[in-house]
Amino acid sequence: MVAGFNPPLQVVGFIATKRGDADRGPAIRLRTDDARLRLVNDGDIVWVYGPRRHELATAIIDDSLPRGGVVARDIAGLAPTEIIRIVRIDADRPVLNPKPV
Repeated sequence: MVAGFNPPLQVVGFIATKRGDADRGPAIRLRTDDARLRLVNDGDIVWVYGPRRHELATAIIDDSLPRGGVVARDIAGLAPTEIIRIVRIDADRPVLNPKPV
């Protein structure tokens, strides 16, 4: 695996929750192989870089998704069919504004 290799992902679904729902908050669902490529495990906090902004979200592993596809839950600034990047949070690396996707 090449260091820094992080292919883009496509949002194939969006879940918007409402007050009182059991599962709420920002989360991103992705396949095991896509997560492994990014060194992300189930339950990790990751940066989700979208076309307009970046947000922190919890990673959830879901192998029912197509390869390269993700489902976003409660992440502002994302819509289906948009291209995003996911980066595992690293306390040793400063937060930088990414290059446009």
